[in-house]
Amino acid sequence: MTLLALGINHKTAAIEVREQVAFTPTQLETALAELRALPEVREAAVLSTCNRTELYCVTSAEGEQAIFEWLSRFHNLSVEQLTRSAYHYQDGEAARHLMRVAVGLDSMVLGEPQILGQLKEAYQSARQYQGLGGELERLFQHTFAVAKQVRTETGIGENPVSVAYAAVSLASRIFDDFSHQRALLIGAGETIELVARHLREAGIRELIVANRTRERAELLAGEFAGQAITLNEIPHALERADIVISSTAAPLPILGKGMVERAIKKRRHRPIFMVDIAVPRDIEPQVGELSDVFLYTVDDLHEVIEENRRHRQVAADQAEVLIEHGVGHWQHERRVRGAGDLIRRYREQGEALRAAVEAQALAQLAKGDDPEKVVARLARQLSNKLMHGPTTRLREASGAERHDIIAAAETLLLDPATPSQDP
Repeated sequence: MTLLALGINHKTAAIEVREQVAFTPTQLETALAELRALPEVREAAVLSTCNRTELYCVTSAEGEQAIFEWLSRFHNLSVEQLTRSAYHYQDGEAARHLMRVAVGLDSMVLGEPQILGQLKEAYQSARQYQGLGGELERLFQHTFAVAKQVRTETGIGENPVSVAYAAVSLASRIFDDFSHQRALLIGAGETIELVARHLREAGIRELIVANRTRERAELLAGEFAGQAITLNEIPHALERADIVISSTAAPLPILGKGMVERAIKKRRHRPIFMVDIAVPRDIEPQVGELSDVFLYTVDDLHEVIEENRRHRQVAADQAEVLIEHGVGHWQHERRVRGAGDLIRRYREQGEALRAAVEAQALAQLAKGDDPEKVVARLARQLSNKLMHGPTTRLREASGAERHDIIAAAETLLLDPATPSQDP
């Protein structure tokens, strides 16, 4: 079986493509069940964030094409559309990619810490919906251990910069003094919590948190002395908001052009700065056509993020070394497990042969045959049965000039302490 990592991310696809391939939380159970139902797939896990959608699977050799075809059906996209933006890694390269993702080396913000939490959520979902088996379970656990080592032994996590920080930093280029501005935050997850913290530290005048459930909005707003509202109350709050930052898991846009246009008129055309971090997008792209709106998506944060990347490059190089050690250790353990499975099957085969010969010998003894002859016959039959398969395949290997097999057989089959019987 093959370990396969297949996906798209911010490097290979624009947000217009990524939002079509993203999985909402409510889709995960169905997606994992369908993936596992494919004959070629033995194990599966799905990671879906604003910057990437990735599938980690244990598959047969034909599994990659089957997974592409399933993904195209699930999201109603052609296989050609997916393959233009997709990347894929197998076995050691797949493990290396997962570890690089876990420590933030493959993130838009180099070393950002949120991805590890998102990866752990993907792992828990795969466990909950029976997507994991022994191979992926061990890989994820090993990956988390490597990520912890990287965070502990390098400076990649110092002065953490996230997409949330980049969004607030971009807003600071529009507004010199946050103490006169109101911010409307849509969503109440980890990203919005980070946005709220950065805005509060920057001295924002007022925070409004909008969420599908008021209770969650109140919990977050209360932490930052803000106001909590439901999504239905957004049109009124929009009239007072100078900054809007949105990050939800909604499958459809929450802010449409008409809603924002009406709010702009109420504001007498005072501009609104908007950042849509969500994938799929929370704000209709047409909102950016309004003359008094500055709309940015997660793909527009590159300049802020590149500055962070330069500062963290030394730590990133150190992390790459630790990951190489991690991949090497995982590959070694995998090979050991592979040999263990071979040994188990070989022992089972030998035990089956022994049981068959023993049953035959007991039957002969029960009929009153001479015990000495029965024992001699048993020993001869057992040795013949055990040696028949290897000797037949050795002759075939010799005829095919497979000297590698002959050399390996000499190491495996002959006891060096036993003297040769050749003259």
